[in-house]
Amino acid sequence: MTREAAQELVRWYSRAQGAVLSPGLNPQGFGGIAVGGAQLYFEYHEDTKSLECSALVYRFREPPKPGVLEGFEAEAREGTDTGGGTVDYERENRGLFLSRVYTQMPDGKAFAQDMKRLGKASVVWGDEVLDRVASRVFHPEELQKH
Repeated sequence: MTREAAQELVRWYSRAQGAVLSPGLNPQGFGGIAVGGAQLYFEYHEDTKSLECSALVYRFREPPKPGVLEGFEAEAREGTDTGGGTVDYERENRGLFLSRVYTQMPDGKAFAQDMKRLGKASVVWGDEVLDRVASRVFHPEELQKH
């Protein structure tokens, strides 16, 4: 996927969601939009000619405690709906995301559906899954009582 194609796709999607003045991606290849309670981020990777689309689950104030990221990965392995994405922790901004990568230009309607699924899943992960993982990691004795 070319940078221009990624730029146009994100611009089209953002405008379709009501962000009329959105440039799509900035000169550094980043973009973002809030949709239906979800925060979606876009990043074009020149080296792999790909567009990474990420929905924020949670932003940590401090680096996550041991076991937390593994807990989220276990949720994905156990079949918790990721909206078509994968669990993705970005150390530089301490963000936990559900992310998917496009190397080929998707159909606009399919892309919009993908982003809707990804966004909806991230909201559930930020609410229900976050609580489950925290309980497993920080209070395993509580789970054993039930």
